[in-house]
Amino acid sequence: MSMKIISICPSNTELCVYLGIEDQLIAIDDYSDWPDSIQHLPKVGPDLSINLDLVQSLKPDLVLASLSVPGMEKNIEGLQERGIPHLTFNPQSLEDIAQDLITLGEAVGLPKKAAEQAAQFRATIQRYKEISDTIEQRPSLYWEWWPNPLFTPGRINWLTEISRLAGGYNLFEDVDLASVTVSSEDVLSRNPDYICLAWVGVPLKRINPKIVRKRENWADLTALQNDRIFIMEEPLYCRPSPRLLDGLEKLAAILHPEKFCKERPVM
Repeated sequence: MSMKIISICPSNTELCVYLGIEDQLIAIDDYSDWPDSIQHLPKVGPDLSINLDLVQSLKPDLVLASLSVPGMEKNIEGLQERGIPHLTFNPQSLEDIAQDLITLGEAVGLPKKAAEQAAQFRATIQRYKEISDTIEQRPSLYWEWWPNPLFTPGRINWLTEISRLAGGYNLFEDVDLASVTVSSEDVLSRNPDYICLAWVGVPLKRINPKIVRKRENWADLTALQNDRIFIMEEPLYCRPSPRLLDGLEKLAAILHPEKFCKERPVM
C-alpha cells in the first residue's frame, strides 16, 4: 500500500525515514532538513505557519501533524476544518516515540515493520540503561534551549531520560514541567557539572558559548571552570524522533567514554 503523505513537523518526517516510507512523502515542512534525499520535495511552510491551502491542494492521503511545539494547535484545527485526513503526535518520552512508530506503521499498512523498528529502538535504550545503571558518579547537566530568557527542560521531557541513560542527570529534573523558564541565579545556585547548549531553531555556527561565559558570576560555575560547555546539535536533542539515540550516543561518549565507547549499542 502506497500513500501520499505530507509531514508538517521534522520529527514526523524522521519517523517516516525510520519506518522506510520516506518515498511516500509528497511534501514536508520548511524545517525538515534531514535526510538530504527528500530536500527536493515541496515545502509547505514553517511548522508554526503551515500553508494549509497548499497542503489541501496537494491532496494527501495522510498529513502527519504534531503538538511537540507550542502553537501547533492551529495546524490541527485547520486540518480538521478542511476535512484533511491526519494523525497527530504529541510525544513527551522515549516510549511515546516508540508508540508513535507503531501508530504510524498501522496507519500506512506496515504494522510488522513498525513493531520491529520499535523493538530495536527499545532494545537500544535498554542497553544504555544497563550500562548507565552501573554508574555511581552522575554529573549534572544544564540544558539550555534558549539564552534570553533562559529556557531549560524539566522532568517531563525526553532530555531527562537521555541525560540519565548517558550516565548523568538533568539539573532541573525535579521541576514537574516539560519546559522551564529559569533565572541566572537558579543555574548558579545549582552549579552544573556540564552545560549543554541546544538553542532551538538556531544554526550550530550561530551558537556562541562566549555569551554564556560573560553572564554575571557564571565564570565561577564548575562547568565553566572545567571547560565543560558543549554545543549540541538541535536535531539530535530537541526533536522527538528516533534520532535522539544518535544524540544519546554522542552525549554518553562525552560523559563516560570509559563506559560507553568500548561497545556501541546497536540500533
